[in-house]
Amino acid sequence: MSANNLPPPSTVVGMLRDNGFNSVRLYAPDSDALAALAGTGIGVIVGAPNYVLPEMASSASAASAWVRANIAAHPDVSFRYITVGNEVAGSDTQYLVPAMENMHGALAAAGLGDAVKVTTAISQATIAVHVPPSAGEFADESKPFLLPVLQFLERTGAPLLANLYPYFVYTYKAAGDMDVSFMLFTAAGTVVQDGEYGYQNMFDASVDAVHAAVERLGVSGVDVVVSETGWPSAGGEEASVENARTYNQNLVSHVGKGTPRRPWKVETYVFSMFNENLKEAGVEQNWGLFYPSTDRVYPITFGK
Repeated sequence: MSANNLPPPSTVVGMLRDNGFNSVRLYAPDSDALAALAGTGIGVIVGAPNYVLPEMASSASAASAWVRANIAAHPDVSFRYITVGNEVAGSDTQYLVPAMENMHGALAAAGLGDAVKVTTAISQATIAVHVPPSAGEFADESKPFLLPVLQFLERTGAPLLANLYPYFVYTYKAAGDMDVSFMLFTAAGTVVQDGEYGYQNMFDASVDAVHAAVERLGVSGVDVVVSETGWPSAGGEEASVENARTYNQNLVSHVGKGTPRRPWKVETYVFSMFNENLKEAGVEQNWGLFYPSTDRVYPITFGK
């Protein structure tokens, strides 16, 4: 995380357990964090950071060494996914599938191929059309690299991870001039009617739009995991403690119900655990559920 004032991993893992979290995402392997997570039963997504992709893509032995050091060395950690890169863009996308293939092979060689899936996390910027969800489509510049990624996921049975932020859809006017209530799960009724399906919030619309975009590329059977979502408590338009609490509490209460097209639980990760003081000032420093002191930014009930 981009902060230099956070509590030690053992304290953070205690907070996860006390608040009913059953999964956590690490953007890079951290031996102390993984040691603290061992034996807890908390599911872990761990990232192979963007900067390692060129080496992972060109060297199967580098991927094997990474798996030995960061996965096999922690047998008591409940790993769920390895994310090969986060929001990879531009020329670096050429490394994605080769790196994923090598990572997949390394896991198989270590006897972990059935337990841990290899995937990547895409940016909301890859989605060109959000509403209506049935018209969901990836941006033209994203399609050439996403198609082989999706074909890999289809073949290996892994989900696509998507970082989805109704906050940015609202502030960037990515879906037109919609009321903030549609973003916060507080709209009084259907806002977007899409054939037989009615949408009362942008989260559901975005999830179903990603599914539609995947299918539009001719790929089926790939699930979507929301690997980041949240609302800032300060620093920008409609960024307030009350709106952050409203969004995240409603999110926690809602994801178990699924979307209009897929009425079953959406695996979802709230961003982020803490406010991060080394990020750019403004919105970027204010996504946390907790202050580094471990105090809550606002009251919220998670899994208990």
